[in-house]
Amino acid sequence: MKVLVINAGSSSLKFQMYRMGAERMLAKGIVERIGLDKPLFKYEREDGVKQAGDALVANHDDALRLVCGKLVHPETGVVQNLSEVQAIGHRVVHGGEKMTDSVKITAEIKTAIRDCFSLAPLHNPPNLGAIEACERVFPGTPNVAVFDTAFHQTMAPEAYLYAIPYELYQKYGIRRYGFHGTSHKFVTQAAADYLGQPAAKIKLITCHLGNGSSVAAVKHGHVIDTSMGMTPLPGLIMGTRSGDLDPAVVLHLVKMGMSADQVDGLLNKKSGLLAMAGTGTGDMRDLVNAVANGSAQAKQALDMFVHRLVFYIGAYFALLDGADAIVFTGGIGENSIPARKAVIERLAGLGCIFNPAGNAVMGQAATLTTPKSKVKAIVIPTNEELMIARETVRVLEG
Repeated sequence: MKVLVINAGSSSLKFQMYRMGAERMLAKGIVERIGLDKPLFKYEREDGVKQAGDALVANHDDALRLVCGKLVHPETGVVQNLSEVQAIGHRVVHGGEKMTDSVKITAEIKTAIRDCFSLAPLHNPPNLGAIEACERVFPGTPNVAVFDTAFHQTMAPEAYLYAIPYELYQKYGIRRYGFHGTSHKFVTQAAADYLGQPAAKIKLITCHLGNGSSVAAVKHGHVIDTSMGMTPLPGLIMGTRSGDLDPAVVLHLVKMGMSADQVDGLLNKKSGLLAMAGTGTGDMRDLVNAVANGSAQAKQALDMFVHRLVFYIGAYFALLDGADAIVFTGGIGENSIPARKAVIERLAGLGCIFNPAGNAVMGQAATLTTPKSKVKAIVIPTNEELMIARETVRVLEG
């Protein structure tokens, strides 16, 4: 089965084409700045053939048609006709409480996605827009929604409820949902394979670390807690997000004259490593370089990042009553040798013994602790697009 995977943002459309069975990625790319000045297009085929340039697109329909034109192009394409695309898998950020698994898209499912617009106003509208664009460009081809929140819906009420009046949960759905679920699910399965054990029999702490970061406690294949909440803002210190914060800080800022939108922008786009590192960016690579060059401010930011992550790992270790492995993934988790070292050296109390030789890898599976460690720390590269393709096949083939 050939599956097209779509990940739509408010002004972007990422795609990958897979031939499943062999799980071969045939082509991938992105259309950026949709609806803005100077849209851009990047395309790469499995054999390394690449194209990039300006894109004449005004909306997601235009972007999808551009993608389709590249996929069937006689010189750079990977299919002869769009009818070869047998299914389309979509990343959908928020599924609320109703969407606890991936599902074939119907009119009812689109209504459920629309009902979550208020919970994910920057993500669900373009997600739905891309679904409807695919329905127009690929009439009759089945579409599958894979929800970022779904993997976390095994959490019990004591984990997902907030201690505020219960009617606010009943009326508005205010609770913890968790995000990055597609990544956490992929690395849970991949880590189980790497460790040679069934996912249903091991306990993992999965750390998705990138510009957005989250941790999940996974017991026997099911999430029992995760660091993000009703939105992706709380939890770890991230590239531009503050992570956990006393809610009274928000009230204080409002009383000082900031609007709700200004506070939202501050906490989501102007905080985190960007605010603390003194490098002008929220990129961990810039932070690590600044630390190496003697920046005390950057060192403090790295210490804060590590402190918060170690705090969550320790808490989840207790909730799980021990863990078989701590899994690092995402851009930072897979590639930042200094950040991983700083974290693992703080986990000696859990039985992790740091292995410098194992840590000297980037972008590949590896064990970061010595054989004498009671708890392993491992790197597992994530692949959310492949997970979406797998989920699409699973849903359609039953």
